[in-house]
Amino acid sequence: MIENKNIFIVGGSSGIGLSLIKQISSKNNIYSASRNDNNLNEYNVKHIKYDSVNDLEMDTSILPEKIDGFVYCPGSINLRPFNSLKIESFLEDYKINFLGAIKSLKIILPLMQKSDNSSIVFFSTVAVSTGMPFHSSISSSKGAIEGLTRSLAAEFAPNIRVNSIAPSIVKTNLSEKFLNSDLKIEKASERHPLGRIGKVEEISKLAAYLLSDDSRWVTGQVINIDGGIGSIRK
Repeated sequence: MIENKNIFIVGGSSGIGLSLIKQISSKNNIYSASRNDNNLNEYNVKHIKYDSVNDLEMDTSILPEKIDGFVYCPGSINLRPFNSLKIESFLEDYKINFLGAIKSLKIILPLMQKSDNSSIVFFSTVAVSTGMPFHSSISSSKGAIEGLTRSLAAEFAPNIRVNSIAPSIVKTNLSEKFLNSDLKIEKASERHPLGRIGKVEEISKLAAYLLSDDSRWVTGQVINIDGGIGSIRK
C-alpha cells in the first residue's frame, strides 16, 4: 500500500500512467506532467503541461518541497524492419524513451534527494531481453533505460531506489494499431504462454508496489511482467 507520498508522473493522462493515478490518487498527492490534462481532473491531480518530451520545459512551481516517487511513462512502439528504419527513426525513439526520462529526472532529482525514501520507476520492454524481429529501434532505446536503471540504482543508494518494469504488449492508445481487431488480439494472445495480452492495471499495480514502502529492499531491478513470453515457451 502506498500512502501519504508526493508522486510525480510524466505521461499520466492515459494508459499505464492514468491507471496508476486511479489506483493511488486517493491516498497520495499526485503531480503529473503531460501534453494535456484529459482524464485527470476527477483525481485531484496537479497538472504541469509540456509540449513534447523531446523539447522538455516544465513549470515546476506547483511542486512540493520534496518528491517521494517519480515515474516516467512516455514511450513509443515503432515496429518495422531494420532496413526500412531511417536514422531519424532511431533518434526519435531514443529521444522519447531515453532522453526524455533523463531530462525529466534532471528536473525532479533535487526534490527527490530531500526525501528519506524515494523511488524511481522507468519502463522498458520484454523485447530488450528477448530478441524479437522488427523491434531494433524500440529495444535499443529501452535497453538504454535498463542500463540507466542499474547504474543509477548503484549511484543513488541507499536513499533513492531505481527500478524498471519490462512489459509485453498491453492494450493502450499507443498499442491500438497492433490490437485494433479481434484477430490481432487473438494472435497476440496466442504468442504468450498465459494465453492473453496484458492489462494496464496489472502493470500499474507493479509500479504502485515499486513506489511503496513495501518495496524498500528492491532496487536495480528490471522486472518482466509479460505473460511468460520473455522466459518460457509453451
